[in-house]
Amino acid sequence: MRRLAVLAATTVSLLILGVALLAGDAVAQQKSLKEQLVGTWKLVSSHNVRRDGSRVDNYGPNPRGILIYTSDGHFVLVNTRSDLPKLASNSRDRGTPEEYKAVVQGSLAYFGIYSVDEADKVITAQIEGSTFANMIGGPDQKRIITSLTADELKFTNPGGTSGVTELVWKRAK
Repeated sequence: MRRLAVLAATTVSLLILGVALLAGDAVAQQKSLKEQLVGTWKLVSSHNVRRDGSRVDNYGPNPRGILIYTSDGHFVLVNTRSDLPKLASNSRDRGTPEEYKAVVQGSLAYFGIYSVDEADKVITAQIEGSTFANMIGGPDQKRIITSLTADELKFTNPGGTSGVTELVWKRAK
């Protein structure tokens, strides 16, 4: 009888140890937000939610964009409308005012360094270069992560001049 009790106690102890080790591995395998962000993302949608509640597609119904986060804290973002006009002159320095306006209003690119506040789920970007020069050296840009899975990233940009921008990204494969 005593051997049976010792055997039962040993078995229960080994089961508890096994569960604890598996749980420890699961915790150790969870990645930080920054580690989950690293990689290449493709733009799915970008909407501006105005103060009156109306929504506007920032880059039209079929936006194109890429966002790359590196493990050493650098990033680059390029977003464009899918229907950007080609310049009739076929030369970047000989467009018409209307062509230039359409390109500027239909695209945005910037790059710099970023950090992640894990507790508040906020990405902070310091812009080093941009097609909209007003962003360079300005206040840090904040992006609030609203959802992050292995294949999808959603965040908001609360600092827009006319409302909040909501962006959805899919991991590039």
